Amino acid sequence: MPGGMEERYSKAETLALRRKHIGPSCKVFFAKDPLKIVRAQGQYMFDETGEKYLDCINNVAHVGHSHPYVTKAATKQMELLNTNSRFLHDNLVQYAQRLTATLPEKLSVCYFVNSGSEANDLALRLARQYHGHQDVITLENAYHGHVTSLIDISPYKFNQLGKDSKKEFVHVAPSPDIYRGKYREDHPDPASAYAEEVKKIIEETQKNGRKIAAFIAESMQSCGGQVIPPVGYFQKVAEYVHAAGGVFIADEVQVGFGRVGKHFWAFQLQGEDFVPDIVTMGKPIGNGHPMSCVVTTREIAEKFGASGLEYFNTFGGNPVSCAIGLAVLDVIEKEDLQGNAMRVGSYLLELLVEQKKKHPLVGDIRGVGLFVGVDLVKDQQKRTPATAEALHLIYKLKEQKILLSADGPYRNILKFKPPMCFTMEDAKHVVEKIDVLLTEMEEATGMKTGNDVSANIQCKIKANEGSPQPESANESTSHLNGAACRQENGFYPEKHSVPSKTIRT
Repeated sequence: MPGGMEERYSKAETLALRRKHIGPSCKVFFAKDPLKIVRAQGQYMFDETGEKYLDCINNVAHVGHSHPYVTKAATKQMELLNTNSRFLHDNLVQYAQRLTATLPEKLSVCYFVNSGSEANDLALRLARQYHGHQDVITLENAYHGHVTSLIDISPYKFNQLGKDSKKEFVHVAPSPDIYRGKYREDHPDPASAYAEEVKKIIEETQKNGRKIAAFIAESMQSCGGQVIPPVGYFQKVAEYVHAAGGVFIADEVQVGFGRVGKHFWAFQLQGEDFVPDIVTMGKPIGNGHPMSCVVTTREIAEKFGASGLEYFNTFGGNPVSCAIGLAVLDVIEKEDLQGNAMRVGSYLLELLVEQKKKHPLVGDIRGVGLFVGVDLVKDQQKRTPATAEALHLIYKLKEQKILLSADGPYRNILKFKPPMCFTMEDAKHVVEKIDVLLTEMEEATGMKTGNDVSANIQCKIKANEGSPQPESANESTSHLNGAACRQENGFYPEKHSVPSKTIRT
């Protein structure tokens, strides 16, 4: 086996054992031909045959897969001690001090946990304890985690359960999307207009005798389609929420730790006059090690403690996790990865904007740093989502040894969120491949000559390509009707019932 690693099972055996012992709702990428990844380094992943794949989607391996500085820090501390936070240990307080130094001054109290879901669940507890309110305002297409409390506030998930799945205490505000949303780029003040929608929800809620505990939003929506809120939106929302006795929770699980380049935290894109009451962190915080954090104000933390209920987390804040967290912060600083995100991200955006000028399939390019979305459309005027085309492109890129995903409410957004060591050469390579594939699709469908392809693009692609198929005909139709995405990160079940066998990711 390449790399000197012993392969316990063949790929077929691994897949068979997975099907036997792993829950069927746990999906794999590219289910008709899943990848077996055995090692990774930097921005590359390697399968059992030694094939190298460029990773454009892994925002968990934030400073690069298997970073030697991080793995050394973990090993060194694990050889000495790993225990819970009821014992004093310097790693815990040093990490809390380093982490809060990256945030506005009032965000000074940490609770260390083990996943983004755990962090958001705890954030809800803090918010509800603060003034004793219960209701939560969330955004269209939002996803905040897999535990029950978070499925309840994640339209991305609960919409799949049917029209009556939204709980009474949950209120859904329009996503502040200026490309596809209610108020678009031609609106004179979309930030205020979207914030007014939140104000209306609060007023209606209060009329019904209910009270708002929190407004929660990703600082930039990820599963919702790489949506970047207009500047000023969060400030106005926070004003309305605070007036109602609620708190503002900024979910940085996907987009924090310098990914946006200009700032360490994505909420800082809104301006210095905006500071959330609670910030949640996850995914990149440990570079693949399971850890996360909730940071809040002293006032909110003291109200939480005043309940008399102790908060204890067996693994949260353990010495090994904190050593890893410190190492990640060191690497971000020493290797100037925040600066790299700004430089490479700007270059990637430039290259993609050129593709928009060239290809009618590209409707919108949006992003900051190494968080970028490409909105594929069948018609640039109508902005009709090109769901099948996006999924076809993702699968063809996999054949080119490039890993990219499609997401958003219509599953038509190409989603870039690579490790932060991603280079300009990597960006150029990916965009060149996308250019070729877009050209092939447009030529195959006559799109460049202005022909209508919305009704027949899937069957025309099928004529040229025998790729695996999407989940079902209903799946594609439901996306185009605005239903929430089926699974995160392009995961699809393995059973199909659609005649077109074009797309599979």
